[in-house]
Amino acid sequence: MHAFDVLGDPVRRRLLELLAGGERSAGELAERVRAEFGISQPAVSQHLKVLRDNGFASVRADGTRRLYAVEPEPLREVDRWIGHFRHFWASRLLALDTEIARGKRIRRTEEGTTP
Repeated sequence: MHAFDVLGDPVRRRLLELLAGGERSAGELAERVRAEFGISQPAVSQHLKVLRDNGFASVRADGTRRLYAVEPEPLREVDRWIGHFRHFWASRLLALDTEIARGKRIRRTEEGTTP
């Protein structure tokens, strides 16, 4: 499965977002995703399997619990691919940063304070 096929699903993206905060148990992941998406525990397990099978997540046993973690390499590959397109928005982000800084300077001037 291609990386964007894996990431194209909102449930799998949400699982990765949850895992970005650190290792989590399968039960905790299932509980959160079931509440947010209204899907069954077996459906969550299938999404976790897709993440595992495609290298986006790893799992380790801790007694009876299964702990999942993000595997960064596939995400690095996605980032490298997206890098080819960053020039489309990089200048706009720089312009936004300039406007934000300008607004802060104007507010400080209006308030009579200096940095």
